[in-house]
Amino acid sequence: MQESIINGLLAAAALLAVILQIIGTRPSAGMTGKQKVMLRRIFAATVLLLLLQIPGADTFDGVFGAAGRWIRLAVFLADYLIIGYDILIKAGKGIRNGRVFDEHFLMAVATLGALVLAVYENGDYLEAIAVMLFYQIGEWFQSYAVGRSRRNISDLMDIRPDYAAIERDGKLERVDPDGVAPGSVIVVQPGEKVPIDGIVEKGESTLNTAALTGESLPREVKPGDGIISGCINMTGVLRIRTTKEFGESTVSKILDLVENASSRKSKSEDFISRFAKIYTPAVCCAALALAVLPPLVRMSALGMDAGWETWIYRALTFLVASCPCALVISVPLSFFAGIGGASRAGVLVKGSNYLETLSRTKTVVFDKTGTLTQGVFEVNAIHHNEMDGRKLLEYAALVESASSHPISKSLQKAYGMEIDRNRVTDIQEISGNGVTATVDGRQVAAGNGKLMDRLGVQAVPCHHAGTIIHMAVDGKYAGHIVISDRIKPGAEEAVRALKAAGVRRTVMLTGDGGTAAVQVASALGLDAVYSDLLPADKVEKVEELIRGKPEKEKLAFVGDGINDAPVLRRADIGIAMGAMGSDAAIEAADVVLMDDDPLKIAKAIRISRKCLHIVYQNIAAAVGVKLVCLALVALGFANMWLAVFADVGVMILAVLNAVRALFVKKL
Repeated sequence: MQESIINGLLAAAALLAVILQIIGTRPSAGMTGKQKVMLRRIFAATVLLLLLQIPGADTFDGVFGAAGRWIRLAVFLADYLIIGYDILIKAGKGIRNGRVFDEHFLMAVATLGALVLAVYENGDYLEAIAVMLFYQIGEWFQSYAVGRSRRNISDLMDIRPDYAAIERDGKLERVDPDGVAPGSVIVVQPGEKVPIDGIVEKGESTLNTAALTGESLPREVKPGDGIISGCINMTGVLRIRTTKEFGESTVSKILDLVENASSRKSKSEDFISRFAKIYTPAVCCAALALAVLPPLVRMSALGMDAGWETWIYRALTFLVASCPCALVISVPLSFFAGIGGASRAGVLVKGSNYLETLSRTKTVVFDKTGTLTQGVFEVNAIHHNEMDGRKLLEYAALVESASSHPISKSLQKAYGMEIDRNRVTDIQEISGNGVTATVDGRQVAAGNGKLMDRLGVQAVPCHHAGTIIHMAVDGKYAGHIVISDRIKPGAEEAVRALKAAGVRRTVMLTGDGGTAAVQVASALGLDAVYSDLLPADKVEKVEELIRGKPEKEKLAFVGDGINDAPVLRRADIGIAMGAMGSDAAIEAADVVLMDDDPLKIAKAIRISRKCLHIVYQNIAAAVGVKLVCLALVALGFANMWLAVFADVGVMILAVLNAVRALFVKKL
């Protein structure tokens, strides 16, 4: 009965190898050369074993006489080496490098031991070879699943440009992107990738940003628009003046983040690594004890036959059953797949440790400008002005001319004239307050109420919603300018999605005045808002919020500006806006949203929680089945077949379960 089952399994393995080999010839299958070679080895070893099971095929003694036994052994050894030589090599390298107790060592010792027992008893070699065969089938499935998940990420992140095109003497010349200096003009034709960040100087086109943002919605660009590397130009020819070196461009930073993500291990992965270092030597000692102690007890205490063969066989089976492949492989793969799933959605997670932290996030703290609002400011009104409103706006634009802040740009845009920087001297920016300068020989100050208090000027409060720029000229109050920002279209939905994802508290921190801050917070349904904060105040407020939450819960801060970098570092997990955010914020953050959509925060949390659930499922399944199997083997209720099927079966199921982390339903 057992022989019929074994032959059926071998036939199924041979058929599976043939089918996979045929499928593997297709380019879409995505098999590596090593995986195809492994399939051929599996097929050859399986067919040879099947041939040796044909009645009369292994009667070597009748054909070769006394030498038949050794010829039979040689044939089976050849089959063993076809399927298992690489495991023996890896085990040898592990011993040589001081890493003795790994799964390759366990499999090599167990199968070689089974062969030695078969030689000693002149028994059947089928079991030892078939165990190695089915172990290799499991290894192949594991390799293919890991490779497939890696390729999914690689395909998604296949945005590295091969060249940049520069026009010289009327001809386009392809050059290495690394050699293009900031300020150069590059030409991007339809179908080509944008190689370096820059500003469109000439041409209009539609961009495919799916590789960066995970969204298929195209983006229109025209002269004056900023453009980031990694997008694909779909329609018109674009001439772009580069603003960064290739190494500092968005595409390079994204690839660096993805490539280095796996180097930052989560607590679960660290636990598995420590567990494997203790577990493997422990089971080897247990197997040795199982082989030696019961026979010695039988001999000394009971005066019975030792039965060494029985207990050595159980010990070898114990080693096969103890192999921790499913546990060691599936947990890192689950996190890798989770990072890949987040990348598909346009969310870059810098390491599996951050994915684990994100899953426990219960408080989300937002910056306002550029995070919940569009960061597109417009001058709406001028109030309480002591001079002509147009003149006051001119002073504001001139004093803010050295700043790249969106508010400063909105003032310059509202002024509408070319800025003559020669009219402005002694510019001094006071962090969190505003700017002072000398304009046409007059002392001009533009900023918030704190700046007016600092200068000893009595400001007139404004009851309109928006950012208020108070103006003082020659030490006297000159009026204030009302600038308003627009809430992002998806911000309100993002807050609701966070609540649905289990986030208990949403908070907004901003340097804006109380009226504008409360209006935005009320419109979005946030739980709390703190206004008129300097960068240092934001850090203090985040620290206060961290102290007030339960220890196991985590706090995430979402921001986009240079002044948000300290808070992003201080939070349990920092989330930065990748498209509009500053380089400092992206560097300081642990998670980057490539399209600045706050709705992706809830999706990232869902991905992280799904990933952690899969990790815990795999740990529970691997450890539970392993302990049951080890107990059955030690008591003599399970043979080596059950051991290998338990190990390989759980490993395949755990790997397939891990790959589920790549796929998350849309919100």
